[in-house]
Amino acid sequence: MKARPKILLIEDDAGIVGGLKKTLQAEGYDVAVAERGDTGLIQGKEQDFDVVITDLKMPGLSGLELVEQLHAAKPKLPILLMTAFGTTETAIEATKLGAFDYLLKPFDMAELLDLVAKSVACNRMMSEPVDMGEARSSQSAIVGNSRAMQSVYKEIGRVAATAVTVLIRGETGTGKELVARAIYQHSDRAGRQFIAVNCGAIPETLLESELFGHERGAFTGAHARRIGRFEQADRGTLLLDEIGDLTLSTQVKLLRVLQEKTIQRVGGNQKIPVDVRVLAATHRDLETALKENQFREDLFYRLSGVTITLPPLRERSEDIPELVKYFMQRSGIEVGVDAPLIQPEAIGFLQNQTWRGNVRELENAVRHALLLARSYPISREHVQEACARTRKAAPSSDQTVAGYLSGLLAKAQNGELEGVHAVMVEGMERELFGRAIQIAQGNQAKAARWLGVTRTTMREKLILFGLHPTGEPPSE
Repeated sequence: MKARPKILLIEDDAGIVGGLKKTLQAEGYDVAVAERGDTGLIQGKEQDFDVVITDLKMPGLSGLELVEQLHAAKPKLPILLMTAFGTTETAIEATKLGAFDYLLKPFDMAELLDLVAKSVACNRMMSEPVDMGEARSSQSAIVGNSRAMQSVYKEIGRVAATAVTVLIRGETGTGKELVARAIYQHSDRAGRQFIAVNCGAIPETLLESELFGHERGAFTGAHARRIGRFEQADRGTLLLDEIGDLTLSTQVKLLRVLQEKTIQRVGGNQKIPVDVRVLAATHRDLETALKENQFREDLFYRLSGVTITLPPLRERSEDIPELVKYFMQRSGIEVGVDAPLIQPEAIGFLQNQTWRGNVRELENAVRHALLLARSYPISREHVQEACARTRKAAPSSDQTVAGYLSGLLAKAQNGELEGVHAVMVEGMERELFGRAIQIAQGNQAKAARWLGVTRTTMREKLILFGLHPTGEPPSE
């Protein structure tokens, strides 16, 4: 099983330490505490942590000095700074020195947990290696040695060491984020920040602020200046996922940033230089979007300096045996099945499927088959049932609820389906929990609050439906 994320909390107020430590531990984090800035700096340098949370004013060493020195020693370690409202400018200076983000006291605990979850995810993307061709020791791998995938590996190698903008295209579930991480890890910016922004998961009204930051008073609720992702990723790499979901107004501003290499915070007039390598990803047909005036032609050509297109799984079925082996090893640990086996007939069945959901759908089917087979070898019957369950359980993305229910009832009338109620409940729960965790950007506590369920229930549903904390099973 994966180790619990480790957090270093540097704070000299015993009351604050007690409350934060209890909350973070309840969220599944291991927490170490340092009461002084100088001792916290030593711990941060000598030990491995996923996130550091530090106060601004501390004995021994200030938060600003700690950020500067710790970031110099470990530039990829996310550091969160806690500060009083009156020291906002100092917090912004800390961000320029390498802090991942900052919180103004008094802050809402949910806000802290959101930032911690984002920081842990960011650290994972930077530090967890991505194997290519076959899975070795890492948790993440782009698996497959087909001719189509060999072309992808060559493209990654060709562009990784350059500064060119890369557009990664492919259907949902083909592994676009992993390709972006592989490009980053083999680039000369691998020692700097890698930040991913899902443009489709952030409301339009907040996306510009997320990307470019905002000034105090720029809009209702903007109580203090905020640093955007472009500034945070300065000298590093920024992945703009689901770039096809950008509105035209945001596209104009992004194009200006790519051309001028400067940003303007929302509500501000100052041009701020940024040195950021941009990677973009989309599953959308951008050529159609161009014809329909939904995507700017000049931005399209600016983004697609190099394009890497990932093949759908149905076009590389020869990779399925290796993918199944990889997913069985990973999911076997998760579901408690040691050294699972699968029969050749089951592999053959999987190779003959169309896999509309690509690698993500295959992984979900393998996980379900493991649960069905328990400790016995996975048979053709197991994978058939697993595929049937995963495909009938959830409505398609373009279906209305009424249309989905009508379709289920029609199947029942024709004798094609039994237990409509159970199927409907499972399908709607899968969609509901998946959408919630995706919009919450992997923050299980926030998604659970929205749905009015406990964290335990949230975690159980994610495991049951094979959902990754970002809303979908991990890519290949």
